[in-house]
Amino acid sequence: MENFLQQYNCPKGTWDEMCGDNQHIREQYSKVFGALQQLQTSDLNQKDILASELFMNQGITFTVYSDNAGIERIFPFDIIPRIITSAEWDHVERGIKQRLKALNLFLKDIYNDQEILKAGIIPAALIGSCPHYTREVHGIQVPHDIYVHISGIDLIRGDDGTFYILEDNLRTPSGVSYMLENREVTKRIFPEMLSANKVRMVNNYPLMLHQILLSLAPQQISNPTVALLTPGVYNSAYYEHTFLARQMGIQLVEGRDLVVDNHKVFMKTTSGLEQVHVIYRRIDDEFLDPLVFRPDSALGVPGLMSAYRKGNVALVNAVGNGVADDKAVYAYVPDMIKYYLNEEPILPNVPTYQLSDKDAREHVFANISKMVVKRTNQSGGYGMVMGNKIEEEEWLKAKAEIEADPRSFIAQPIIQLSTVPCFIDGKFQPRHVDLRPYALCGPDGVQIVPGGLTRVALREGSLVVNSSQGGGSKDTWVID
Repeated sequence: MENFLQQYNCPKGTWDEMCGDNQHIREQYSKVFGALQQLQTSDLNQKDILASELFMNQGITFTVYSDNAGIERIFPFDIIPRIITSAEWDHVERGIKQRLKALNLFLKDIYNDQEILKAGIIPAALIGSCPHYTREVHGIQVPHDIYVHISGIDLIRGDDGTFYILEDNLRTPSGVSYMLENREVTKRIFPEMLSANKVRMVNNYPLMLHQILLSLAPQQISNPTVALLTPGVYNSAYYEHTFLARQMGIQLVEGRDLVVDNHKVFMKTTSGLEQVHVIYRRIDDEFLDPLVFRPDSALGVPGLMSAYRKGNVALVNAVGNGVADDKAVYAYVPDMIKYYLNEEPILPNVPTYQLSDKDAREHVFANISKMVVKRTNQSGGYGMVMGNKIEEEEWLKAKAEIEADPRSFIAQPIIQLSTVPCFIDGKFQPRHVDLRPYALCGPDGVQIVPGGLTRVALREGSLVVNSSQGGGSKDTWVID
């Protein structure tokens, strides 16, 4: 263990989740590394190879649209688990529940009375200029007033160990299948370690999700029909769509499998048409209904929005949620919490500069080496400028884009994400991580699977964890 600690170099100014002061292993990691100490490097290499083979055999892939050489990739997996204590998790859980409660109230308000705009808490112009504010759903009553049924809230830890909310994913969050498969692979390669550490279970997520989907059926019927609507095999998360449909025992459908008649949605089956009451849709708003949104969409269902407006079908998540996870609106979520709940935020935001504000823009430009600039409606690590690494020529080009359309950009100070040990090239090395817990909102409240998806920046020194940018993942343990 001493040799291990000597070869494990924690980056300076970074919170390492395993190494405490004076290079001492934190208590939650001591039992795991005590077990790992009994293994030879060759044993760990074999487990690493086995994990990759398991992912390959399961077909656990994702898609990189920007790579023409071959877009299907096996999702990289690191075999060393990330460990979070029950006390840390309780704090995170309370913060996410508080945040989702406020965000649901905001979505109900913004598509109905808009009291928060009248009170001047959020500028009306900010909402009006949001590309994902969907006027077509104004006034639609959703079941139980729940707009965000499934969310993936991205968290990071700063250099003092504080958890920050990085962004809210409230439309069609992905990655939960990787969380579940990571645990299954860990069970295969470290079965004794899991039971010895009293790790909380995550594999009941599909059951929890299925129960919530059933509870959202518009009519009080004993056995509602639920379907998962996918864009098809070429979507980056298609593996996840098939995985979740299979786990929940529901039909996986594409837009061409559904038809709307008399404001009701029906699924084409070999026995004829069968009414669908709840649709877990993995299609973005603008492709859902060519009669209302993009007329060129071949992915959606003509007439779906009329059935939704009449209350004959529930859509999960609700249409129009993008206004709440716009990165410019993100800056106002602490104000939403104070306005709707009269509480202080439990989990803080990362400080955020709206580049539509001239003074903020000048401050960011003057301190760009300490900033990361993001597009307000991009995901996957695309459209991001890391000020400490950008070349002068690239920065001048990016700066011109920002000045041409400042509403579409925000900036945040670069935060050194926390590091965790990873097994890379036969050695333990620190790598930066974030965390995406998955929360489910139903009539009985918010349920959060203990752990979530830890994404790892596998390149040394990189702060970008997205799989499309070379990141991977690891199993996340919440231990009692």
